[in-house]
Amino acid sequence: MQQVNRLKPFFENLNFDRDDNRMVVNFGPQHPSAHGQLRLILELDGEQVKKAIPDIGYLHRGMEKMAENMIYNEFLPTTDRMDYIAATSNNYGYALAVERLIGLEVPRRAKVIRTMLLELNRIISHLFWLATHALDVGAMTVFLYCFREREFAMDLMEDYCGARLTHSSIRIGGVPLDLPNGWLDKLSVYLSQMHKNIADYEGLLDQNRIWKMRLEDVGIISKEDAISWGCSGIVLRGSGVQWDIRKEEPYELYDELDFDVPYSDRCDSYGRYKLYMEEMRQSVRILRQLIDMYQDTEPQIMAHAPQYISAPKEQIMTQNYSLMQHFVLVTQGMRPPKGEVYAATESPKGELGFYINSGGEPYPYRLKVRAPSFWHTSILQELLVGHYIADVTAIIGNLNIVFGEIDR
Repeated sequence: MQQVNRLKPFFENLNFDRDDNRMVVNFGPQHPSAHGQLRLILELDGEQVKKAIPDIGYLHRGMEKMAENMIYNEFLPTTDRMDYIAATSNNYGYALAVERLIGLEVPRRAKVIRTMLLELNRIISHLFWLATHALDVGAMTVFLYCFREREFAMDLMEDYCGARLTHSSIRIGGVPLDLPNGWLDKLSVYLSQMHKNIADYEGLLDQNRIWKMRLEDVGIISKEDAISWGCSGIVLRGSGVQWDIRKEEPYELYDELDFDVPYSDRCDSYGRYKLYMEEMRQSVRILRQLIDMYQDTEPQIMAHAPQYISAPKEQIMTQNYSLMQHFVLVTQGMRPPKGEVYAATESPKGELGFYINSGGEPYPYRLKVRAPSFWHTSILQELLVGHYIADVTAIIGNLNIVFGEIDR
């Protein structure tokens, strides 16, 4: 009933006169090009969009309320199910917020491994975006090539943590595992191929006249609108704002790494496509530097903080106090100090932030997620107006939204 009341003003303003050329259609929530459970209520004049209302909530799982009823470590695997295309970025964003809440410093080797996983995850996410976006527009070949390279990257993730999609590869205080033998060699081989692969994608698309017709001057977001609507990530940088949290508010080892923040003044879908290509190149550049950094680190992968973090498995199996402490942390959970924290990270889709309000209990008093896809969906009500129905599919795909992190 609340949903009907919310949409009532929209329907009251519609003109249902059969003499004109206007009609109201539902795009989704089961449309394959909606990239999730998105319902768009579109008022069309012929094939041109005159009004658009994004209607969300079809996938809501109460994830933030679930977090308030779980101990801190227990909630971490649930974050995989938000942006399931980039699960590690969710794991890390949550772990970083908890670490800042309890004032925990992560060992350097763990930082190197985490940054590696984050950038490998960024490549996986961008490849998936390019594959599905190209398929929406009609480019089948690129879809097949991108999924081929994505499978190789997912093989690396599986070799590390045993999972391909929902990784749970980060822990509060570090990482669960060191890199397996030969993993860095496999990563080096993969990176040596990626530059050629990215060039192949651009060779297929950059000057493809159909691709350019579908993307150029479509979905234009001005600099002012991008800032006003709370856009972030490539959507913001594609509107001429050179803002990347990895540079502006560095975390892990990003302040030690040499990489560029590409941005574009085109403000359209084509400009954002080019940024995805360049960001994959920058991720390859970052990963090459991290391979060298890994060799110079001590083998510690978890922080030493008995009040909050379990001891290594060897100590748990041999020392009575470590076993008891581990039992308490698993059954009752850690007790962070009272306070609140907001930790922002640069996920593949934009600013992913976790807000935690702690009352000193094993459960967060309040947990709130700032997910980029939510903000990039809200701008559709202004962005789609004036475009044609065929452009709706291209724009939705270009904004790279995932409903796992919208309907939380």
